[in-house]
Amino acid sequence: MVDGRVGVVLESIIARSPGEPEFHQAVIEVVGTLGPVLAQHPEYLEQRIIERICEPERQVLFRVVWQDDRGGVQVNRGMRVQFNSALGPYKGGLRFHPSVNLGIIKFLGFEQTFKNALTGLGLGGGKGGSDFDPKGRSDAEVMRFCQAFMTELFRHIGPHTDVPAGDIGVGGREIGFLFGQYKRLANAYDSGVLTGKGVGWGGSLGRTEATGFGAVFFLSHLLASRKRTLDGITATVSGSGNVATYAVAKLEELGARVVAVSDSSGTVHDPKGIDLALLRQVKEVERARISEYAERRTGSTFLRGARPWSIPCDVALPCATQNELDEQDAKTLIANGCLAVVEGANMPSTAGAIALLQQARVAFGPAKAANAGGVATSGLEMQQNASRERWTFEQTVGRLAGIMQDIHQTCEATADEYGAPGDLLLGANIAGFRQVADAMLAHGVV
Repeated sequence: MVDGRVGVVLESIIARSPGEPEFHQAVIEVVGTLGPVLAQHPEYLEQRIIERICEPERQVLFRVVWQDDRGGVQVNRGMRVQFNSALGPYKGGLRFHPSVNLGIIKFLGFEQTFKNALTGLGLGGGKGGSDFDPKGRSDAEVMRFCQAFMTELFRHIGPHTDVPAGDIGVGGREIGFLFGQYKRLANAYDSGVLTGKGVGWGGSLGRTEATGFGAVFFLSHLLASRKRTLDGITATVSGSGNVATYAVAKLEELGARVVAVSDSSGTVHDPKGIDLALLRQVKEVERARISEYAERRTGSTFLRGARPWSIPCDVALPCATQNELDEQDAKTLIANGCLAVVEGANMPSTAGAIALLQQARVAFGPAKAANAGGVATSGLEMQQNASRERWTFEQTVGRLAGIMQDIHQTCEATADEYGAPGDLLLGANIAGFRQVADAMLAHGVV
């Protein structure tokens, strides 16, 4: 619930951004939990911190023109939203997907601001992308698109200004092409300008695994607070890309049995436990649909068009995309006795689903906390670039594990401080907001 003054602020923010439902959802979710901290710190309202945090510092839209393999001219839209730099240079991924629009990029940048704050690594929040779809495109087409995209973006980024990374549709191949064009245009080897790079040219060991590993590290602390461990539990994971694959890997390493994964075509149910090697072969090597897994794995079933949440589990990790777990899914998880839901993707649960899960006392790990492993390791990659060092895999994952433990402790302690023990959504929102808001107050009216 929000008081009258905050309600007026919310109305004005939503009115200024019409037709952006994902952004509205993200703002309402954060601001709706800030009542306790606003009561203690009226200066946040007096200095209009909420309005300032909810308005991006800069939004860049640009045309991306490139040629396909047949010589045809293609036109896409590119964008970068530099949301908040109170804590450091803008930091956040690039998403290449047909669904990309300004409202989605704004929601992602807004969430990124608080997620980055929770890592404690001195990173601001930003996000970007394009409606370009790399699926079905040749390597040469992807290269030409990335070069055209970076030709417009490069003047707005830099190691101390804005450091993009990958997201949906932007993996190692795309980061390589983007970095090559940046290097050409800037005439400088600024390795810290992009993260998610190849290990041989400035990347960090452990970055590929980081988001999935981080979500599972967070889940393990969440369960430990309830006197449980991952050993012997049953898990379902949505998605089958980078985040989901490494979440499956870490879950299985820690003794859990993952019985479902998915992609946009449907879900595979494998009661024996997901065969990680086969999953990687199908999705990473062959880039095939998840149904191929079921065709090769005896005892598994492909559920066309279905999401994993109907399959009984102890813990659920939505790791695919926004709003993929709705109220009906939440009811099903609750009825099946699910103990915890931890978000590996950005805002994958609807507001109604979260409310139902919390009412049923299902432990809930919000994305801005549980999904922070990727950007945390990007921050570690930036440290290695600045010092021209390369850490071992064990060093990086050890640092990541410590950061995720600290994030969980911060969220838990903040929830306790504001009279809502166990409410990690409130804890994450208030802890992230306070760090950004206090820095903004210290910097004056800018």
